[in-house]
Parts: sequence; C-alpha cells; structure tokens
Amino acid sequence: MTTTPAAPCCDDYRATTRRGFLRGSLAIGGATAATVAYGSTLAQTAYAAEPAAQVLVVLSMRGAADGLSLVVPHADPVYYAARPSISVASDRLLVKNGMFGLHPTLAPLLPMWNAGKVAAVHATGLPVANRSHFSAMEEVEDADPGSDARIGWLNRLVGRDGPGSPIEAIQFGGGVPSAAVCGPEAVLATGDVDDVQLSGGSGTGEAARRTALEAAWSGAGGDLAFGMRSALKVVADFAPVRASSETPANGAAYPRTDLGRALHSAARTIRADVGAEIITVDHGSWDHHTWVGTPDNGNLKNMATDFAGSVAAFFADLGTLASKVTLVTISEFGRRVVENANQGLDHGHGNVMFAMGAGVKGGYYGTWPGLTKTSDADLLVTTDYRNVLNEVITTRMGATTASVFPGLSASTTGFMTSL
Repeated sequence: MTTTPAAPCCDDYRATTRRGFLRGSLAIGGATAATVAYGSTLAQTAYAAEPAAQVLVVLSMRGAADGLSLVVPHADPVYYAARPSISVASDRLLVKNGMFGLHPTLAPLLPMWNAGKVAAVHATGLPVANRSHFSAMEEVEDADPGSDARIGWLNRLVGRDGPGSPIEAIQFGGGVPSAAVCGPEAVLATGDVDDVQLSGGSGTGEAARRTALEAAWSGAGGDLAFGMRSALKVVADFAPVRASSETPANGAAYPRTDLGRALHSAARTIRADVGAEIITVDHGSWDHHTWVGTPDNGNLKNMATDFAGSVAAFFADLGTLASKVTLVTISEFGRRVVENANQGLDHGHGNVMFAMGAGVKGGYYGTWPGLTKTSDADLLVTTDYRNVLNEVITTRMGATTASVFPGLSASTTGFMTSL
C-alpha cells in the first residue's frame, strides 16, 4: 500500500495557511512576485551589508512534528506501551545510546551525525503549553512573551546592528509566512531565485526597463517610491545569485519536493555570497492526526524521508561553505504521548530540536523528564526552545540574548561551540 502525506486536518492549521498566503501577497511587488511557488515550503533570507561570515538556517517543521518518533526514547518503557501500533522498534533505530535513537528514515544524516555535526535536544518547547497551531506559531516566532510589538525574533536578530542593506528578508516559495521575520526590517517575497528580476523577464530589455524605472522614481517621495527604489536595489544586489549555476555542487541530489527546491535555492544564495546571513525554510505539514505509520510506511515516514534527504543534499551542495552554516529546526509544539484511535497523534507540548553544521557538537542533549501513559499525557518541556536558539545565535552570530530574546533567563545545554 502506498500513500501521499495527508493534508492538514486541523481547522486552525488550514486557517493559518490562508492567513499566511494573504499576508504574503501584500509584499512589495513591481520587481518580484509574492506568490506561492513551492506549495508547503517557504524560505526567507535576511541580508547583511557585507558578505556573511556565518549563516543561520532556521527550518520550521510546520504542523507540529512528533519528536518522539524522530528521536525515540527507546529506554523509556512508557513509549512502547503508549504506542502499540506506531512505535519504532528498538532494533530499527539508528545511533542508539542508553535512552535515544534516530528514526531509520533519517539515515541520510548519518554521515553528518558520525562526524559530530548533528545534535538533538529533546524535551524542548514553549514554557506553557499552547495547542493552537496559529497561536503557538505566533508565540514561538515572536519569542517575546507579554509584548504586543509584533516583532519576530529573526527580525530582531537582523536589526541588531542597525539598518543595513535594503534587502532584509526574501521568501523563496510559499506557504505560511514566518512571523519570526515580521517587524521593521523589510521582507521581500519571491517564488524562486530566478524570479528576482524586473517584471517582463530577463534579456536585452531589462536594462532599459531598469533605467526608465530609476529615472521615474529617483526623485519621488512617499512609501511607494521608497518601495520601488528598494525593489530595484534588491534586483541588483541579488543578481549574482541569479547568475549562479542551477546545478548542485559536489554531486548533491535534492529530492524533487518543495523542501528540496527551497534548500537548493538557499544553497545557491549562500554560494553566491551576496551577504545572506539568515535563511528560513518552512516544511509542512507534520500535522499527523491519522496514520503516523511505521518505519516502512505512513505520513511520518514520508515527511522524515523528505526532511533527511533534502537537508543532507543541502550540506553536500555547500561543500566547504558548510563550515560557516548552522541549521536549526523548530516546530510549534509536539504530539501527545499516547496514540489516538486513528493511529495518529493529537496536539501535545514538548518536542525535539535538531542543530546541524558549523559549531555543533553532535549527540543527544536535554533533560529527559520521563513519559506518562494517560490519554492527555504530554512530553513535558525541560528546555525553553529560546535557549536552544539563543545558544546558536550567541555562539555563531555575535548576538546578545537581550537584543533577540528579551526577558529570557539564558541557560545552555552545551551543544554549540563558540567561534
């Protein structure tokens, strides 16, 4: 029996997708398109004024991935009792230690794991449970509890050194625009790197169109004129990416999926060295209320296969440039401990976060709270997700906790090394 991943089945997840598309469609036009191109995948890139010494890639696993299936607590007896039809047998797990093992479909990441470049931090999440997709996404991505400023943590990270290049963020593809980049720093939306050009396409007429637009808007005032001048500068600054080869380097083979295409665009952007400092990629939906499945079939296997294959291809594509790229994953919340009547999992609390690449000290991290087998049991959160993100940005990006995560009482788990 074969299947394709089920569509999101939660009303608020579907509503989030509609809201995100509408919000994304209001981005500045004229030079670029603000349209859905990769379906469920979104990538947004923030630019520094100079070539980036370090690059942060944030991969959001939209829909609430089940961390207990991706990083299995095989030594916790409640896990197998709570999931009689969807658990992953201990002898199928990869790189087991005394408590954890990886889902077998994550095998493409084994070379990086064995090189000490993949860390898994378990029992992470919001301090207080929030099981609404839309509300939890906003809360996770604002990362400023109690504030109504509506400025996302990545926007604060981009703006930590004051205004820089007019290019602050680019959306590759479509899906749910990230609240993490919302704020005073500009956001540009595009379907693909090759769409960042003046309307009408490339060719001999593009230079003439650019000259005419520059002449028409150079002395004008107001928001529209500012937007047009910014868009023209985006096209010029992004030209090296458009000119770069579409062929992945080092024999990398991306899955022909939304995520694969988005990470391919991200790698092209990094290789072109135009100053890309932050890249966000959305991958969904992980909202598996039905048929989570086994290691050999099911919705989670399909998603995890795409995830592992795409990320492995991305780092292979980067080659030596991977030494300056750190990827971290996040999901709005986890799933319940106990499977439901549809061989699926309902909305939960704690989850797992992965960190990969530059500066990562591989292995399993986090304080394991133990599982409880009741109908409403959650994996408890022992590590605030902001502390995982904060450990990355303070060690690799030169950021301060206070500037990006206001009010956070910072602590570390030790999975990152400083520059």
